[in-house]
Amino acid sequence: MADKESLENILLLEMSRRNTDMVVDLISQKPELFDEIFLIFLRNEEPVSRRAAWVIDTYTIKRSELLAPYLPKILEKIRDFNHDGMKRHSLSMFAKSQLPCDDHLGILMNICFDWLLSPHEAVAAKVYCMEILYRISQIEPDLKKELADTIELRLSEEMPGVKNRGEKLLKRLYAEIEALKGK
Repeated sequence: MADKESLENILLLEMSRRNTDMVVDLISQKPELFDEIFLIFLRNEEPVSRRAAWVIDTYTIKRSELLAPYLPKILEKIRDFNHDGMKRHSLSMFAKSQLPCDDHLGILMNICFDWLLSPHEAVAAKVYCMEILYRISQIEPDLKKELADTIELRLSEEMPGVKNRGEKLLKRLYAEIEALKGK
Protein backbone atom coordinates (compact mmCIF):
# COMPACT_ATOMS: atom_id res chain seq x y z
CA MET A 1 0.00 0.00 0.00
CA ALA A 2 1.04 3.60 -0.57
CA ASP A 3 2.59 5.73 2.11
CA LYS A 4 4.10 9.23 1.95
CA GLU A 5 7.41 8.05 0.49
CA SER A 6 5.86 5.81 -2.11
CA LEU A 7 3.36 8.55 -3.05
CA GLU A 8 6.28 10.83 -3.73
CA ASN A 9 8.03 8.17 -5.77
CA ILE A 10 4.91 7.60 -7.86
CA LEU A 11 4.54 11.35 -8.45
CA LEU A 12 8.16 11.53 -9.58
CA LEU A 13 7.83 8.64 -12.05
CA GLU A 14 6.43 10.82 -14.80
CA MET A 15 4.26 13.83 -15.41
CA SER A 16 1.27 12.46 -17.26
CA ARG A 17 -2.47 12.26 -17.00
CA ARG A 18 -2.12 8.50 -16.61
CA ASN A 19 0.16 8.90 -13.60
CA THR A 20 -2.09 11.59 -12.10
CA ASP A 21 -5.13 9.33 -12.49
CA MET A 22 -3.23 6.46 -10.87
CA VAL A 23 -2.53 8.57 -7.77
CA VAL A 24 -6.13 9.80 -7.75
CA ASP A 25 -7.23 6.14 -7.75
CA LEU A 26 -4.89 5.40 -4.84
CA ILE A 27 -6.37 8.27 -2.84
CA SER A 28 -9.87 7.12 -3.73
CA GLN A 29 -9.04 3.70 -2.26
CA LYS A 30 -7.23 5.19 0.77
CA PRO A 31 -8.72 8.64 1.52
CA GLU A 32 -6.29 9.14 4.41
CA LEU A 33 -3.61 9.67 1.75
CA PHE A 34 -5.26 12.97 0.85
CA ASP A 35 -3.53 14.63 3.83
CA GLU A 36 -0.20 13.24 2.66
CA ILE A 37 -0.58 14.46 -0.90
CA PHE A 38 -1.57 17.85 0.42
CA LEU A 39 1.59 18.09 2.55
CA ILE A 40 3.66 17.27 -0.54
CA PHE A 41 1.83 20.03 -2.44
CA LEU A 42 2.41 22.62 0.29
CA ARG A 43 6.17 21.97 0.34
CA ASN A 44 6.38 23.89 -2.93
CA GLU A 45 9.22 21.74 -4.31
CA GLU A 46 9.55 21.22 -8.03
CA PRO A 47 8.40 19.02 -9.64
CA VAL A 48 6.76 16.87 -6.96
CA SER A 49 4.59 19.62 -5.45
CA ARG A 50 3.24 20.65 -8.84
CA ARG A 51 2.36 17.05 -9.63
CA ALA A 52 0.68 16.74 -6.23
CA ALA A 53 -1.30 19.91 -7.03
CA TRP A 54 -2.52 18.31 -10.25
CA VAL A 55 -3.61 15.22 -8.32
CA ILE A 56 -5.47 17.29 -5.72
CA ASP A 57 -7.12 19.42 -8.39
CA THR A 58 -8.24 16.29 -10.27
CA TYR A 59 -9.32 14.39 -7.15
CA THR A 60 -11.49 17.28 -5.92
CA ILE A 61 -13.35 17.94 -9.17
CA LYS A 62 -16.31 16.00 -7.78
CA ARG A 63 -15.28 16.38 -4.12
CA SER A 64 -14.65 20.11 -3.76
CA GLU A 65 -15.94 20.05 -0.17
CA LEU A 66 -12.71 18.25 0.81
CA LEU A 67 -10.77 21.41 0.09
CA ALA A 68 -12.48 23.60 2.72
CA PRO A 69 -10.09 22.90 5.61
CA TYR A 70 -7.06 23.32 3.32
CA LEU A 71 -7.98 26.62 1.65
CA PRO A 72 -6.44 28.84 4.37
CA LYS A 73 -3.16 26.92 4.04
CA ILE A 74 -3.20 27.36 0.26
CA LEU A 75 -3.87 31.06 0.73
CA GLU A 76 -0.86 31.35 3.04
CA LYS A 77 1.43 29.79 0.43
CA ILE A 78 -0.01 30.86 -2.91
CA ARG A 79 2.11 34.00 -3.33
CA ASP A 80 5.22 31.82 -2.82
CA PHE A 81 4.38 29.62 -5.79
CA ASN A 82 6.67 30.51 -8.69
CA HIS A 83 5.55 27.84 -11.12
CA ASP A 84 2.50 28.67 -13.23
CA GLY A 85 1.19 25.14 -12.68
CA MET A 86 1.15 25.60 -8.91
CA LYS A 87 -0.73 28.88 -9.27
CA ARG A 88 -3.14 27.46 -11.86
CA HIS A 89 -4.05 24.41 -9.79
CA SER A 90 -4.36 26.47 -6.59
CA LEU A 91 -6.66 28.97 -8.25
CA SER A 92 -8.65 26.13 -9.78
CA MET A 93 -9.17 24.75 -6.28
CA PHE A 94 -10.53 28.13 -5.11
CA ALA A 95 -12.66 28.49 -8.24
CA LYS A 96 -14.53 25.24 -7.55
CA SER A 97 -14.75 25.56 -3.74
CA GLN A 98 -17.06 27.43 -1.49
CA LEU A 99 -15.41 30.79 -1.02
CA PRO A 100 -14.20 31.74 2.45
CA CYS A 101 -16.38 34.30 4.22
CA ASP A 102 -13.89 35.78 6.68
CA ASP A 103 -10.65 37.76 6.30
CA HIS A 104 -9.47 35.11 3.85
CA LEU A 105 -11.94 36.42 1.26
CA GLY A 106 -10.21 39.82 1.23
CA ILE A 107 -6.79 38.21 0.90
CA LEU A 108 -7.98 36.03 -1.97
CA MET A 109 -9.58 39.05 -3.64
CA ASN A 110 -6.33 41.07 -3.41
CA ILE A 111 -4.26 38.23 -4.84
CA CYS A 112 -6.68 37.80 -7.73
CA PHE A 113 -6.73 41.52 -8.56
CA ASP A 114 -2.91 41.69 -8.36
CA TRP A 115 -2.48 38.72 -10.68
CA LEU A 116 -5.21 39.86 -13.07
CA LEU A 117 -3.48 43.23 -13.43
CA SER A 118 0.00 41.74 -13.79
CA PRO A 119 1.39 41.52 -17.33
CA HIS A 120 3.51 38.56 -16.19
CA GLU A 121 0.89 36.07 -15.01
CA ALA A 122 -0.15 33.15 -17.20
CA VAL A 123 -3.43 33.09 -19.11
CA ALA A 124 -4.94 30.27 -17.01
CA ALA A 125 -4.15 32.08 -13.75
CA LYS A 126 -5.81 35.25 -15.02
CA VAL A 127 -8.88 33.36 -16.21
CA TYR A 128 -9.26 31.70 -12.80
CA CYS A 129 -8.69 35.07 -11.09
CA MET A 130 -11.52 36.61 -13.12
CA GLU A 131 -13.82 33.70 -12.26
CA ILE A 132 -13.00 33.91 -8.55
CA LEU A 133 -13.44 37.70 -8.52
CA TYR A 134 -16.76 37.34 -10.31
CA ARG A 135 -17.90 34.86 -7.66
CA ILE A 136 -16.75 37.26 -4.93
CA SER A 137 -18.77 40.02 -6.63
CA GLN A 138 -21.86 37.86 -6.15
CA ILE A 139 -21.19 38.07 -2.40
CA GLU A 140 -20.00 41.70 -2.48
CA PRO A 141 -22.02 43.46 -5.24
CA ASP A 142 -20.09 46.71 -4.76
CA LEU A 143 -17.13 44.92 -6.34
CA LYS A 144 -18.85 44.48 -9.71
CA LYS A 145 -17.90 47.92 -11.08
CA GLU A 146 -14.26 47.61 -9.98
CA LEU A 147 -14.02 44.17 -11.54
CA ALA A 148 -15.58 45.38 -14.81
CA ASP A 149 -13.18 48.36 -14.90
CA THR A 150 -10.18 46.09 -14.25
CA ILE A 151 -11.16 43.64 -16.97
CA GLU A 152 -11.71 46.50 -19.45
CA LEU A 153 -8.32 47.97 -18.57
CA ARG A 154 -6.51 44.71 -19.34
CA LEU A 155 -8.43 43.45 -22.39
CA SER A 156 -6.42 45.25 -25.07
CA GLU A 157 -3.15 43.77 -23.78
CA GLU A 158 -4.26 40.22 -23.06
CA MET A 159 -3.98 36.92 -24.86
CA PRO A 160 -7.11 35.52 -26.59
CA GLY A 161 -8.06 33.21 -23.69
CA VAL A 162 -8.18 36.09 -21.22
CA LYS A 163 -9.97 38.35 -23.71
CA ASN A 164 -12.60 35.72 -24.44
CA ARG A 165 -13.35 35.03 -20.78
CA GLY A 166 -13.16 38.73 -19.93
CA GLU A 167 -15.65 39.71 -22.62
CA LYS A 168 -18.11 37.06 -21.43
CA LEU A 169 -17.79 38.19 -17.82
CA LEU A 170 -18.14 41.84 -18.82
CA LYS A 171 -21.52 41.14 -20.45
CA ARG A 172 -22.74 39.52 -17.24
CA LEU A 173 -21.24 42.24 -15.05
CA TYR A 174 -22.77 45.06 -17.13
CA ALA A 175 -26.20 43.43 -16.88
CA GLU A 176 -25.82 42.95 -13.13
CA ILE A 177 -24.57 46.52 -12.62
CA GLU A 178 -27.60 47.84 -14.57
CA ALA A 179 -29.93 45.68 -12.49
CA LEU A 180 -28.39 47.10 -9.29
CA LYS A 181 -28.98 50.65 -10.54
CA GLY A 182 -32.67 49.82 -11.00
CA LYS A 183 -33.07 48.81 -7.35
